[in-house]
Amino acid sequence: MRLDKYLKVSRIIKRRTVANEACSMGRVTINDKVAKPSSDVKIGDIIGVRMGAKKLTAEVLLVKETVRKEEADGMYRLLVDTINESGDSIDD
Repeated sequence: MRLDKYLKVSRIIKRRTVANEACSMGRVTINDKVAKPSSDVKIGDIIGVRMGAKKLTAEVLLVKETVRKEEADGMYRLLVDTINESGDSIDD
């Protein structure tokens, strides 16, 4: 499954266009490598997302084309969810 679609279906990012833009801007990684929106997502991958002051890292547990809202959080396991206390963007 494409990365931008996975981010939307799993509800890590609410809209696919926003997910696509985040990937294009280099704010999303798969296994510590900057990923394009069309990158393939597989079970076991580690996805990192930086949006403003928030950094989220999750492990992919399930890849499905469609999923109900209540089941979306079962598609990944949250590893890190941090907010930079200074309010600055997180840049590596």
